[in-house]
Amino acid sequence: MDKVLDLRRRLKARKFRIRKKVRGVAERPRVSVYFSNKNIFAQIIDDGSGRTLFSLSTLGKKAVAKGKNRETAKQVGADLAEKAKAAGITSMVFDRNGRRYHGKVKDFAEAIREKGILM
Repeated sequence: MDKVLDLRRRLKARKFRIRKKVRGVAERPRVSVYFSNKNIFAQIIDDGSGRTLFSLSTLGKKAVAKGKNRETAKQVGADLAEKAKAAGITSMVFDRNGRRYHGKVKDFAEAIREKGILM
């Protein structure tokens, strides 16, 4: 089997394994983060009603920052936490989207926690 296809298959399996356990509800929505090759995307989702409450990214005119490094991940996490606090959200469930909890993923989550959001 091609190595790239095998990596993608394993990532998809990890994502499904995580999503079986992680569910967001109105009182405690799910925060999902995705890192592409050039940008960072994050959204807060209420799985009970099946809708995205709000999202942030480093792409487009309303970008909170540019790039995809660890500092940018911290800034996106902090800005997302500020929006969540303004919306009255004090607790969230973290969906790391199949990625390992280190580097940018860890910095993103810790920036949210530093703003007082429980995860």
